[in-house]
Amino acid sequence: MTILVVGASGATGRLLVEQLLNRGHCVKAIVRSPEKLPPPLKAHAGLSLVCASILELSDEEMAGHVSGCDAVASCLGHTMNWKGIYGHPRKLVTDATRRLCDAIKASKPEKPARYVLMNTAGNRNLDLPEPISFVERCVVGLIRLLVPPHLDNEQAAEYLRSGIGKKDKAVEWAAVRPIYLTDEDNATEYEVFPSPIRSAIFGKGSTSRINVAHFMASLITDDDVWNKWKGQMPVIYNAGAS
Repeated sequence: MTILVVGASGATGRLLVEQLLNRGHCVKAIVRSPEKLPPPLKAHAGLSLVCASILELSDEEMAGHVSGCDAVASCLGHTMNWKGIYGHPRKLVTDATRRLCDAIKASKPEKPARYVLMNTAGNRNLDLPEPISFVERCVVGLIRLLVPPHLDNEQAAEYLRSGIGKKDKAVEWAAVRPIYLTDEDNATEYEVFPSPIRSAIFGKGSTSRINVAHFMASLITDDDVWNKWKGQMPVIYNAGAS
């Protein structure tokens, strides 16, 4: 397979690139800061780098990068500083998701391309009855108001859920929802559920970035995993931490 990864120089994105390369696939990565990638990763024969800011690409350039790719994975996120949270682009994840999906459609793939979005367990899947307490609803509303990246994540997933839907002929999708991201050196056992099994705000549990990368790579490359979760927003927990 050939996979396009955006957000590849981030903490989770570079782990996803490594997972895909280790599985023998070809990866095209759009990165604004290639120096953030580990030298052994940059030197891998299966990796080709596109040095660009994703939203500054023209529609024609975007279509060219997507053409021939079996899947697109987004690990885009906002830098957690004042400029990254409150500066522009406010809708980095949403706008990139929309433009990448448009590019996939414009390329007219012979079979649907897989779009895998890294999202957050703090975002609800409106296709499912995911109950939320009044207090949690208030907290999420406050986060949505005060922390723009959260709204961006919500809108990106909502675009896939309602804008692309489950019957699009060019794009199939899944939005992966981790909770309380942690850094670990190696992938461990993890559990995946259709919805959060406890409060995303007040509940226990965590997810290592490398487990998120492993699951996203499995979605992209394993037909059985994909067929189980496509069109859904699976929530991933480290085993024993859920």
